[in-house]
Amino acid sequence: MTRPYNILFLCTGNSARSILGEALATTLSHGRFIGYSAGSSPRGEVHPIARELAKEMGYPLEMLRSKSWDEFGLAGAPAMDFIITVCDSAAGEECPYWPGHPATAHWGFMDPAAVTEGDEAMWAAFRKVEMGLRNRIELLLDLPIDKLDDLQIKDELHAIHHKLNK
Repeated sequence: MTRPYNILFLCTGNSARSILGEALATTLSHGRFIGYSAGSSPRGEVHPIARELAKEMGYPLEMLRSKSWDEFGLAGAPAMDFIITVCDSAAGEECPYWPGHPATAHWGFMDPAAVTEGDEAMWAAFRKVEMGLRNRIELLLDLPIDKLDDLQIKDELHAIHHKLNK
């Protein structure tokens, strides 16, 4: 591998699911991936539970911030190799043009921040999303990405989600 792969996790608010994807991709890959996250309508702050989980992973908290996906379409932004939407509303939105035609997939999860049954239930929802993303990212890390063509990579990204969603 000559450089790490850049992977962008997209959601609407960029405060929970996409943040977890960013932290997991970076920490689990040991330099093979650099995780990023963004939202179509960012909330402007990272959910406290997502921040705490990222801290547990050893992800640098100064890297976490809720931001617009528009940042990644600007000149000088890192070129993305993979773009993963993690919530249904972002999957249905008109996404910006991504230079370089990155491989895309939808790995949808319920919004853990929308849980209203109390702190324990919300923590359980966040842990469920964390584990779901962790499992998918670990399968992605097992792929021989450098030996696959673009269509095979896209097929594998979709297969990862469907395999674990049964």
